[in-house]
Amino acid sequence: QVQLVESGGGSVQAGGSLRLSCVASEFPYKEYCMGWSRQAPGKEREGVAAIDSDGNTRYADSVKGRFTISKDNAKNTLYLQMNSLKPEDTAMYYCAARRSSGICYGLIFGYWGQGTQVTVSS
Repeated sequence: QVQLVESGGGSVQAGGSLRLSCVASEFPYKEYCMGWSRQAPGKEREGVAAIDSDGNTRYADSVKGRFTISKDNAKNTLYLQMNSLKPEDTAMYYCAARRSSGICYGLIFGYWGQGTQVTVSS
């Protein structure tokens, strides 16, 4: 089972940017769909972004045009660049994976890291 460790969270004012990173213990990118989920207080966890083995990406409507997911297979690392942050982006962000022959089925994952907190103030 892949182990995922996130970093890069913090506090920022609205309109600011943060870059999250996730190091995976193994990164057989041809086998996994990788991505990010988030969970705000009192809300269910939701998928934010995903990237498949070919590098194709997909995003939740709420973050399209503001967030960018990318990966570096050589470094076993996944990234989430978050720009134009809004207070409603405040949440615990989780690196996520799904073993699915590298195909992403929506923003659905089966494994998550411990999370990194992102707080956006107005």
